[in-house]
Amino acid sequence: MGGWPFSNEELRAMYAGGRADVTARRFARFWAAVHGSGVFPRRWVTLEVVGRRTGRPTRFPLGMADWRGAWYVVSMLGEDCNWVRNVRAAGGFAVIRHGRARQCRLVEVPVAERAPILRRYVAKVPGARPHIPVDPHAPLAAFAAIADRYPAFRVEDRDGAAPT
Repeated sequence: MGGWPFSNEELRAMYAGGRADVTARRFARFWAAVHGSGVFPRRWVTLEVVGRRTGRPTRFPLGMADWRGAWYVVSMLGEDCNWVRNVRAAGGFAVIRHGRARQCRLVEVPVAERAPILRRYVAKVPGARPHIPVDPHAPLAAFAAIADRYPAFRVEDRDGAAPT
């Protein structure tokens, strides 16, 4: 069963081809406002990054995974996701908003190091489960097998330090 009121199949269909349909975009705008307000726990944020084509800030609601003292964002839609392309084009520079805006740098995690981060992400961000085809309780090897398809980024302060 997916997130109410949608089944897992309906949730996946909202992002066919890695792009959000009209319904998913409406939900994204709503959740970007809610996550950015800081009302929910700190895991739920709004990522703001300069659009690679428009040069204007774009906003994406994201869940973060905490692992070994650092925070990570993961693309549940894989490599071809707009926020991933924008972050790469911006050299990793972005803003994380959770009540207040905090400038940060997103540092891409090498594929060989992603498996435990992906497992933590799937365990902590329920909305990712329909999109990442591994059970949260699966062995680490199952996450390693798909790690090349799901980019993960460590959230750092602009100067390279881990944020508090």
